[in-house]
Amino acid sequence: MRLRNKPWAKDMINENLDLISIQPEGMAGKWQEKFAKKQPLFLEVGSGKGRFITELAQQHPENNYIGMEVQEGAIALLLKKQVNLRLPNLHLLLDNGSKLTELFGESEVDGLYLNFSYPWPKHRHEKRRLTYKAFLKQYQTILTDDGYIRFKTDNQGLFEYSLMSLNNYGMKFDELSLDLHNDEDLNQENIQTEYEEKFSKKGFRINYLKAHFES
Repeated sequence: MRLRNKPWAKDMINENLDLISIQPEGMAGKWQEKFAKKQPLFLEVGSGKGRFITELAQQHPENNYIGMEVQEGAIALLLKKQVNLRLPNLHLLLDNGSKLTELFGESEVDGLYLNFSYPWPKHRHEKRRLTYKAFLKQYQTILTDDGYIRFKTDNQGLFEYSLMSLNNYGMKFDELSLDLHNDEDLNQENIQTEYEEKFSKKGFRINYLKAHFES
C-alpha cells in the first residue's frame, strides 16, 4: 500500500542520519556498528509505519533490530517514532528488499520478519513476491544457520503460494496458523501491525508461519 507523499519526509530523514541509513554502501557485515552494543540482529523487510518493529525492540532490549522500508513516506513516519523513543537497539534502513545480499553479510542476521507484504496477485508479478525463490535464496545467505523467517499476511492466496514456495525450497516449518488471532498459544506474543489491526477488525483471518532453512 503506497502512502501519500509527505513533503516533510526528506528533511526529517536528512536531519536524523544517526537513526536511519539511506541506500548505504559498504555496510554488509558491519551493521552492529550502528547499535549501542553487539547483540543478535533481526530484520523486518517492509516496516511500514513501524508499530511492529518499535514495539518489538521495546519488548526485547536484548536484541538489535533493523526496520527496512522502501517508501520514503512510510519510513519517515517510523522515523518520527524513533526520534521520540531513541531506542538504542533499533536502526532504520531506507532501501529495497531485492538487494539484501548487497546490504548484509553472510550469516549476519538472526531472524527475519515479513509482515503483510504486498501480494502481487498477478502471475506475471510472481518474481516480486517476497516469498519467491529468488528472495528465499537471499534470506538463506544473510541468515545464520539457526536463523528463521516469520511471515504474516491476511491474503489467503499469498499465504498458500508462500507455503508452496518455502516447501519447494526445502524449508522446514516450525509454527503455522491459518487464524493467528484465535490461536491461544501463538497469539500470546503477537505484535500487531497497523494494517493487521485494521483488517482483523473487519473479519480478515491472519495467516502466520515460522520457518527455517535446512543446514
